[in-house]
Amino acid sequence: MAISLRLSRGGAKKRPYYRIVAADSRSARDGKYLEQIGTYNPLLAKDDPARVKLDEDRARHWLGVGAQPSDRVARFLDAAGIRERAAKVNPKKGEPGEKAKERAEERAAKLAEAEEAAKAAAEAPAEVDVPEAETASTDTPAEGAETPGEADTVETASSDQPAEGGEDVVEQAIEEQAEAAPAEETAAEEAPAEDTAEG
Repeated sequence: MAISLRLSRGGAKKRPYYRIVAADSRSARDGKYLEQIGTYNPLLAKDDPARVKLDEDRARHWLGVGAQPSDRVARFLDAAGIRERAAKVNPKKGEPGEKAKERAEERAAKLAEAEEAAKAAAEAPAEVDVPEAETASTDTPAEGAETPGEADTVETASSDQPAEGGEDVVEQAIEEQAEAAPAEETAAEEAPAEDTAEG
């Protein structure tokens, strides 16, 4: 029969209290035990002497018989000076698991995408200004360009009057065209409404 020194849980829900027992290693955790050699109350402060109580003589007896302590009981025995516990070396202790690494990679990828988007947004306003200037220039006629209808007025004005003083005629025609333009625009706006009413 293999004997182990281990903790057996007692107490209420969310209020644990443990017995340190010598038990058959095949028996249930909270089942039969051979002897209780101490107690452990995790609810007490770490520096409280009542947190761990051990009967050193009985612990030494069971260790002499060949009982194997669990990791937690081995820590208690080491703290009490009964049996030295070899320090375990786990180089991967602070290393995150595989899923945590995957989540970290996803976060890094999202951050990289966000930075690229921010750079693109920072560069975009300079590029957007150029098309706006182009659209503005297409909406308004260029200097010296004739708007539709302006050429007709200039031609009619110049054909009605003699060629002498042609510059004055052109200026008068442009002024007349500017005055007539608002009236033509309102007429053009009203025309589609009439067409839809007829249809």
